Amino acid sequence: MRVATGLSVLVLGAGGIGHAVVSSLEGGIGRVDPFKDMKNRPEGGHGTNLLLVGTDGRDTITKAEREKYRLGGAPCHCTDTIMLVHLSADRQRASVVSLPRDSYAEMPAHTDRTTGEHHESHPVKLNAAYAEGGPALTVRTVEHMTGVKVDHYLEVDFTSFMKTVDAVGGVKICTARPMKDSHTGLDLPAGTHELDGGQALQYVRSRHVDVASDLGRMERQQKFVAALIKQVTSSGVLLNPVKFQQVAASALGSVRADKGFGTQQMLALGKAMKDFGPASSEFASVPVGNPSFPVKGIGSTVQWDAKKAEEMFRALREDRPLAPAKPKPAAGPERPAATLVDVAPKEIRVQVYNGTPEAGLGRTVDEALRATGFAATGTPLNAETRELERTLVEYDPRWDRSAKSLAAALPDSELKAVKDQGPQMRVTVGSDFTKVQGVQAESRQAGDFSPVRGDEVVCP
Repeated sequence: MRVATGLSVLVLGAGGIGHAVVSSLEGGIGRVDPFKDMKNRPEGGHGTNLLLVGTDGRDTITKAEREKYRLGGAPCHCTDTIMLVHLSADRQRASVVSLPRDSYAEMPAHTDRTTGEHHESHPVKLNAAYAEGGPALTVRTVEHMTGVKVDHYLEVDFTSFMKTVDAVGGVKICTARPMKDSHTGLDLPAGTHELDGGQALQYVRSRHVDVASDLGRMERQQKFVAALIKQVTSSGVLLNPVKFQQVAASALGSVRADKGFGTQQMLALGKAMKDFGPASSEFASVPVGNPSFPVKGIGSTVQWDAKKAEEMFRALREDRPLAPAKPKPAAGPERPAATLVDVAPKEIRVQVYNGTPEAGLGRTVDEALRATGFAATGTPLNAETRELERTLVEYDPRWDRSAKSLAAALPDSELKAVKDQGPQMRVTVGSDFTKVQGVQAESRQAGDFSPVRGDEVVCP
C-alpha cells in the first residue's frame, strides 16, 4: 500500500529541479542488493520494470500513532503490498499491476535469511518470500511467477508513506457510500475527502469495508496511487524547488532501493516523464481463478487464473498497454465529469415510460440511459398518465442500492419503493426531465480484474 510513495519518487524527478537537489537526497536512500547471485532470470524487454513493495513497518512509528491508526500487534517482517510497475520505453505510460499478498506461490530454493537453513522449493503465500529471504527472494519469486524481469526494486514503509502524503498537502479521495472499518479506524461518510497521511494510511490498509477483503483493498490502493499522481503533478510541487525538496526528502527518507537506482536514473526517468499525469497511468490486478484456494499447512491462498495472468504479463514484456485505448472525444462541448455511484450501470435493468405528452421523450431517455451504460430495454412505453411533472424511479426495496445509482443519473427524480417489483427499475419520465447525468461505479464488480486508466478512478 505504501508503494504509492515509491511511484511518486519517479514523478517527483520531473520538475527539472536539477542534479544537485536530487544528489543531495540520494544519501537518504537505504540500499539493498536484491539481484545478488541471481541466475536464470527472464529476458529483459522494452521499457523498465520496477518491483514496488510496502513493508509492515509498524515498529518504525510512534506508540501514539500506532494507537491512533490501530497498528497494534507485532510487525510480520513481510510485504504488506506488492505492485509490479512497467514504464513504457517511450516513457508515456506506467502500467501498475497489483499482486495479491496471499497469492499462491512456489518459492524457489533458498537459504533462510534468519535461520541460515537451506530450503528446497515449496508452496507459500507470496508475502512470505520477504520474511524468509528479504528483497532478493521476493524478486526471485515474482520473476518466477510472472516471467517479467525486474530492473529496479523500491521498498517503502509506514513512516515515509504518511510523511509524503502530508508533504504534498493531502490527497483527494471520493467514495459513493460510507466507509467504516473498526480494524483500522477508517470512518468516511459518502462524498469527497482530503486525506492527511494518517487517514490515507487507514484508507489503503482497510480490508473490512466490503466483502471483497484484500481484493477490494487492492482496488482502493490503485485509486490512491492515481490520486497521488494527480496531486503531485497538478499542485505545483514539481515547479517549486523548496516544496520539491521537502516532498522528495519525505518520500525518500525511509525508502530502500537497489544500488543501480541512483541520481542519474531518477533524473533520466523524471525528465522523460515531465508531462506525466493520471491519464498516463493504468492499473490492474492479477486475474484470479480461485480467491480461496486451500493449501495444507498454509491455509487459504489466492490462486491466479493462469491463462489470463500470462496474457497480462506478456503484454508487460512486450511493452503493450493493458487498458484499451481511450476514444478521442467528439467535437462539441466537453462532457461533465461522471458521478460516482455504488452499483455499476451495466448491472441495472431499466424500463422507461413516457409520462408526458411530448412525443419521443421516452425513446430519448432510453437511449441516453443506454449510452451511459444502463441496461435499458430499448423499447420505451407510454405511461398510463401523461401529465407527470417529476420524473419517478420505482424500485423493489431489495434493490435499493441500484435505485440510488439510477436516480443519480436522473437529477431531481423521485424514488418510490414498490414491494415485489423485482430487479428491473421502472423510470417514468416527467416534464421536469432535463438530462441523463453520466455515472460510473466507484468499485468494479466482483471478479472484474480489467485494467483501468488513472483518470477513470480519480475524483471527478
